Amino acid sequence: MDVAPRVTDRRSAYLAALAQGTERFHEPRRPDCPWCGSPRLRLRLRTTDLVQHKPGSFRLDQCVTCGHCFQNPRLTTEGLAFYHRDLCHREGLGGLAGPGGLGGLGGTGGTGGRALGRLLGARPTDRRHLARARALRAFDEPECWLDVGTGRALFPALAKQLLPYTSFDGLDPGKGIEVAVRRGRIEEGHRGTLTGLADRLAGRYDALSLFHQLERSPDPRAELRAARTVLRPGGHLMIEAPDPGCRYAALLGKWWPSYSQPRHLHLVPLANLRAELAELGFTVVRAERRASHVPADLSGALALFLDRCLPRADVPWRARPAPRIGLTIRRAAWWAAVPVLTLAQLLDRLLAPLLTRVGFSNTYRVIARRGEDG
Repeated sequence: MDVAPRVTDRRSAYLAALAQGTERFHEPRRPDCPWCGSPRLRLRLRTTDLVQHKPGSFRLDQCVTCGHCFQNPRLTTEGLAFYHRDLCHREGLGGLAGPGGLGGLGGTGGTGGRALGRLLGARPTDRRHLARARALRAFDEPECWLDVGTGRALFPALAKQLLPYTSFDGLDPGKGIEVAVRRGRIEEGHRGTLTGLADRLAGRYDALSLFHQLERSPDPRAELRAARTVLRPGGHLMIEAPDPGCRYAALLGKWWPSYSQPRHLHLVPLANLRAELAELGFTVVRAERRASHVPADLSGALALFLDRCLPRADVPWRARPAPRIGLTIRRAAWWAAVPVLTLAQLLDRLLAPLLTRVGFSNTYRVIARRGEDG
């Protein structure tokens, strides 16, 4: 399908929205930490949208007291919708689920972007999905499992191979949940948010997964409380989230893929998450970094950098259509970059067993058991 007419059709709407400026997409800047309330904040990162290159600048602050990292000022609901819109139309690294999602990097248009997406392992692999199921199976074989943010339910479809007697349901605000039900990947699909549906689903599940959901939530604590509501006493909660303590963050700066601005609102330190789970009556039965690491930091950072240097793609938030010569150069440059990107990915994988031992794991995984009521 030709992308150009779709871009042209959306351009006028985007330009009308941007004519009002991007400041309206931000809430007022807060003077204290949303996690512990401390006023001791420091600037951690200032960047732009390195994935879609939509206008706007974004700041991440870090609490000196508890280490919580958060977008400040935070995007409003309208702002989140604006910066999420059209991710599905972009080619390239579609939705890097491990360290937080590059969500459509590349934008080359055509097979070049799709090839790079496959090359860099953009989506969670079957092996990673099975490892998640295996990690929880070590503690429980749940009767019913709710996968939050399931999309088209690729994880439940694969997890059934290891847990054939578990009934998998999914929850997601997008239309993909309906596709998942039709294809039989899940038994039941709930369209909406966990916080919005928690009371309706109270006590229905004995396992619940939050894979890369906390960083996207306006209120991670509300997500955890909702998870507790949905779980039965004795049920297990599995969480994966970007680790703000990863040493790649300091090494790569704004090019670290897990920052994923402006779509990631919070980066919760593992210690903070453990404390909050204990406060909610959970017992952490496993917390690990190495097993959940996604080897894509160097290749992801390089792809982001190259994308920044190349001529811009033809996108509807640009006032003028991209010149054909620029698109030709962009497409040729992406193909020419395949060998160096392949090498970067190879380094990611070869170095992972060593570097994850010394603080370079980009993701942590927590499994916690909900306590008995009362």
